[in-house]
Amino acid sequence: MFKTNVGGIDRILRIVAGLVLIALAATGTVGAWGWIGVVPLATGLLSTCPLYSIVGLNTCPMKS
Repeated sequence: MFKTNVGGIDRILRIVAGLVLIALAATGTVGAWGWIGVVPLATGLLSTCPLYSIVGLNTCPMKS
């Protein structure tokens, strides 16, 4: 369905950053803009980033 272009450390960082932003927004520590954490969380969980596709980036290791 989607081409995987997010791998390894990039994926972990996206998931962690997304969860942190969502938690901060849920506790009221940051404003409503913290809910933008849904984007890195989703791209990390799905291992695909539409922006990477547009720009031509890929952080997944090459499969042989």
